[in-house]
Amino acid sequence: MIPNLLRHLLVILALGLTGCGTYQLGTGTEAGFRTLYVAPVKNDAAIPQAAALYSKELREAFIRDGRVAIVASADQADAVLEISLQGFERESTSALPEDTRLARKFDLNVTARATLRDSRTGRELFKDRELVATCQVFTTSVAKGEISSQQQAEFNTHPLLAQRLAEETLHVVLDTW
Repeated sequence: MIPNLLRHLLVILALGLTGCGTYQLGTGTEAGFRTLYVAPVKNDAAIPQAAALYSKELREAFIRDGRVAIVASADQADAVLEISLQGFERESTSALPEDTRLARKFDLNVTARATLRDSRTGRELFKDRELVATCQVFTTSVAKGEISSQQQAEFNTHPLLAQRLAEETLHVVLDTW
């Protein structure tokens, strides 16, 4: 009885291990290019001082990912990525209980357009693909009940918005599309 049970468990274990033998971590796809130039972000959204912040976050996202090498000029790159910030919107999602006309929480949305071009052939891999990043901003401190400046809260959230847009861009550029 026990030898049969042990034999069945070994067979199940062997089948389970062979089923996972070909698993690979990640997307399983390779980009059609090895080097990428990330052009400086264009700021058509009128977000003060955003171009440098968003450009930095984009480059850092690709460097952390490691699937392609970031190069310093378009001449050295197999592909060129251009991003243009298109819009910045805020939407009130919660109001203060004491004053329902005074917002307590906002959703901030940044929209951008991305174009990826193969610099070896000049062919556009995609053009004007829309990207969206969203973050929530609170203008009150729950612990202290203080109202902070909406402008300061939005300013403090832009690095997080830039990171989210960079991650979205990374997936659009390097994952299967």
